[in-house]
Amino acid sequence: MAPGEQGGPDLRRRAWMGLFARAERGQLEAFLKREASDVAVHPVRGPETGLVMVRGRIGGGGAPFNLGEATMSRASIRLEDGTIGHGQLLGSDRAHARLAAILDALGQTAAFTARVAALTQEIEARLMADDEGRAEETAATRVDFFTMVRGED
Repeated sequence: MAPGEQGGPDLRRRAWMGLFARAERGQLEAFLKREASDVAVHPVRGPETGLVMVRGRIGGGGAPFNLGEATMSRASIRLEDGTIGHGQLLGSDRAHARLAAILDALGQTAAFTARVAALTQEIEARLMADDEGRAEETAATRVDFFTMVRGED
């Protein structure tokens, strides 16, 4: 579900948190510097980096198995009004996790919801453009094989 689509606040928040994790850290930093530089943020947990177990399923829906471990960073913050925000992402970028947590908290406040929604649309547009560019690069290397019949049998 895209952040702008209908759905409860939990679904919208889940979509936003996924976009914050996939966004470029510089884009999040620029937004916070421009829109929320005066917001007081208090750490609740982290930021910290650790490992999570990645699980798979045989055939996509069969018996589960442990595929391996992945590095993950997470952070939790609290705003002055008591709003809690969480950020988590794959990788070891603790600053990015903290920025995602701040944006999660701001997105829950009435004063920032519209601005955070606009940011998520920008992030989503960039991610879609990146995906399209990758698809074009892949299509350019496509090779079609065909068989020619020699003579008559």
